Amino acid sequence: MTRIAPKSPSAHTASIIVTQLQSHFVEALNDLSRTLGSDKPFSPVEWFRDEGAHGGGVRYESSDEQLFNRGSVNYSQVHYDDDASKKLSSATAISTIIHPQNPLVPSMHMHISWTQMRDGGDYWRIMADLNPSNPDNADTSRFEQTLQEAGGDYYGKGSAQGDRYFHIPALERHRGVSHFYLENFNTGDEAGDQEFASSFGKKVIDTYISIISNAIQKRSNYDDTALMNQLNYHTLYLFQVLTLDRGTTSGLLIHDQNDVGIMGSLPAHVSRKLLQSWSGKLNGVQNNLLQSIIDSLGQEDRTLVDERIKTILANVVRQHYKQYPEAISLQASGDHIPSTVNNHR
Repeated sequence: MTRIAPKSPSAHTASIIVTQLQSHFVEALNDLSRTLGSDKPFSPVEWFRDEGAHGGGVRYESSDEQLFNRGSVNYSQVHYDDDASKKLSSATAISTIIHPQNPLVPSMHMHISWTQMRDGGDYWRIMADLNPSNPDNADTSRFEQTLQEAGGDYYGKGSAQGDRYFHIPALERHRGVSHFYLENFNTGDEAGDQEFASSFGKKVIDTYISIISNAIQKRSNYDDTALMNQLNYHTLYLFQVLTLDRGTTSGLLIHDQNDVGIMGSLPAHVSRKLLQSWSGKLNGVQNNLLQSIIDSLGQEDRTLVDERIKTILANVVRQHYKQYPEAISLQASGDHIPSTVNNHR
């Protein structure tokens, strides 16, 4: 199969920007594997939207288990050049999560995407957040400083929206320690916005690589408490992604052709017992969703989240929101709530 690219010049430029960021990040991660790990590069996995007629993408998955608990660097581009009835013209994105194996080395999530609408309401979505299971003040300060420098005049707005988006009301805490999120970003300066998105992504990547390179080398000794903190935090991460993350839910509701890729942010193991302890804390039908997630994990406390479980969880989330579409209003949001699912209809 062949992925057909959209005809739009701006979609083409967005594709160049995010694929360059993907290549830059993957090359840097592979360098870490060569110098500090077991020298196993990230492996490409391609997927196709409607057999390539409407695009698709490629994700790079980690294989160096000495360094990475889980790692995924995803590129996607879908379009509807042949279907004028769709509100969406094209959507182009890089979405990545790295979960290091060492519990003293922080995880990081980043998402940068360009959405082009037929009515001209085009916008960027720009996100980055640092996710340590055992927080280190120096790491947090350095990442936050990068967000300030990369965000520039938009740092205040991005920081405020990030803190709101990654807040978990049921647990009265945040996912992560440093957050940035711009939704519906379009200043009217197309070239300037493109440069901002590219520069922001590269600065976040370079800072994160520097942080984890230093941490891998200097924090090689850790105890059972640090490992338990990591398992608990990975459980929190799965909880937030599957019950609150609007981007994950939208992707699953739009199609079922990349379920494993969409679930690429999930860590390798989670605690079923900890998830069960949060039962009853969510609003209304969201408790049903949490229980369905728990039931999908089997009976062992420390549960492996492999491809089979990812596929099951994708279907659990998809079916829940098809049955309770009003529950989407309970998910996380910034200042603006995108109509992602409706845009594809």
